[in-house]
Amino acid sequence: MNISIANVTGVPDNRDSFTKAVIKNVIVVVLSISINYINAGLIHTFCGNQIFNTNPRYILFVHLVINDMIQVTLTVALFIISYILYKIHVFVCCILILIALFTTENTPLNLACMAVECYIAICIPLRHAQICTIKRTRLLISLIWITSLVSVLPDLFITLATEPLDYFNTQVFCLRETAFRSPRIIERRNITYIVYLVLVWCIIFFIYFRILFTARTASRHAKKARNTVLLHGLQLLLCMATYAEHLVKQAVLQWLPKYYSDSLFVCYIIFQILPRSISSIIYGIRDKTFRKHLKRYLLCKDNVL
Repeated sequence: MNISIANVTGVPDNRDSFTKAVIKNVIVVVLSISINYINAGLIHTFCGNQIFNTNPRYILFVHLVINDMIQVTLTVALFIISYILYKIHVFVCCILILIALFTTENTPLNLACMAVECYIAICIPLRHAQICTIKRTRLLISLIWITSLVSVLPDLFITLATEPLDYFNTQVFCLRETAFRSPRIIERRNITYIVYLVLVWCIIFFIYFRILFTARTASRHAKKARNTVLLHGLQLLLCMATYAEHLVKQAVLQWLPKYYSDSLFVCYIIFQILPRSISSIIYGIRDKTFRKHLKRYLLCKDNVL
């Protein structure tokens, strides 16, 4: 959730050579295209089959996938911009960072909602259709966005209140820390993240152990649900890894100053790119129905759909 859209150059005085910059940008672009291609296949599959777009579970899932696509696209765009332009105007940077923050903070909330739906389907199956309706699912997605807006927009309001208007016409290296630089923002952000994490982890743990207990005497569907919730926890853990990104960068700068740029590139892949590939694995590959239709899309057999 703590989005550090990290340029691997990290510090202005330690820029990569032309060859190394090209290699890193090619790697990032190839990874982003691969992830977005699979995610586009998931969205295409969802929209092209009635069985998916009338199921609350898949609606929540495709919302998560759309978030991942926006997140990957923005972080990669800023990554490339940091090499081509290096600095951009503050107001442009703020807009890009805010959008990325919205989608980033949506992820753990969406994972918690998916886990709750999974819990209802396994532990309260007779009431699942009554509780998990399409209308309530769409309302839940709206609440996710409202929660993220309430969490993120204060960064902008504090900046507008503490910075002169001329500040937004200056150029900066586009990071959250450089665009929203007030110490109050950091304090508020840390408190918000702690509350989010405690809440989401409590939900994940509670649901996992309830399903685990149910799976002892229930069908294989309960056991599969248990594994799915466990994977949600893994994905949440990867999202949480961004909290440690700032500490990792400081440690790398102190211990490996000669390899600072390369180390930050690895951190960028681990903290920003890798978590965005997990969603497609959880449903796009593990779910048999989705896998069957997704395979047709990836093999360019759209006429079968």
